[in-house]
Amino acid sequence: MRAMLLDGPARALRLAEVPVPRPGRGQVLLRVHACGVCRTDLHIVDGDLIPPRLPLVPGHEIVGVVTECGADVERFQPGQRVGVPWLGATCGVCRYCSHGRENLCDSARFTGYHTDGGYAEYTVAHERYCFPVPEGYDDVAAAPLLCAGLIGYRSLVMAGDADRLGIYGFGAAAHIVAQIARHQGRTIYAFTRPGDAAAQDFARALGAVWAGDAGATPPEPLAAAIIFAPVGSLVVSALSATEKGGTVVCAGIHMSEIPAFPYELLWGERVVRSVANLTRRDGDEFFALAPKVPVMTHTEAVPLADANAALARLREGRITGAAVLTM
Repeated sequence: MRAMLLDGPARALRLAEVPVPRPGRGQVLLRVHACGVCRTDLHIVDGDLIPPRLPLVPGHEIVGVVTECGADVERFQPGQRVGVPWLGATCGVCRYCSHGRENLCDSARFTGYHTDGGYAEYTVAHERYCFPVPEGYDDVAAAPLLCAGLIGYRSLVMAGDADRLGIYGFGAAAHIVAQIARHQGRTIYAFTRPGDAAAQDFARALGAVWAGDAGATPPEPLAAAIIFAPVGSLVVSALSATEKGGTVVCAGIHMSEIPAFPYELLWGERVVRSVANLTRRDGDEFFALAPKVPVMTHTEAVPLADANAALARLREGRITGAAVLTM
């Protein structure tokens, strides 16, 4: 099969011919139809996150069809379409797993990081960590739901019932979150790279009542903010824009250092918290909700061999919505 391989940090991916993987116990083999290009993939390629094994096939927003089942597979059969997210396996017995917090499991394994992911024509995944894909979405439209949607949804839950929500960094996750938040009756304020008129227009088209540069002051205090951009200084900006008792959610897996800031920005029972990965419960809730909104993903299909170009455009902030690799 064809696959895009990462041989080391800060290197371009390499198109290669590699053997089709075989499913082990509890695993399914998928013919990959589409795989979203996520900022986490970019962090892995750029060396912000060092993968535990190389070479590696990145990619964790996978939509494919089961072609073979390993021993003891019960949930899926050949011919079924499934989605594979970032969370690929957990121990199932630690104190985190036992209390519904499997996203914090110290033994968790992640797709496209510990195991080969979806930048390939085939991949294997544990059946217990796959999701049925809602029928109303084609393969390309569904791919961003597997991470941008899931992490975005968890971030929104962490923001509580805030009625005035600021979203910093209006990319793949933000454009999904904005639709859910508007469906819930929240008021959305969007913050983008300075001068990014296209992103600001995109945010307004999705229901934001205001859109401006990341360092700007919104027209009214925020009840909560979600930061998707990996820029530590935005924590300070978001705290400055958030009212007392508000929450600032850091939704990325990697962020530059947060600069020092005066205590008065945190005072008033403001909360700063991170979102780590996802749980299968998040997936069940999100995939039940998405068709009801309905969430409509804005995507750009890119051939597998052009993965490096897609990553470059993501790095430069030149993708509206989400890029999705097709096989």
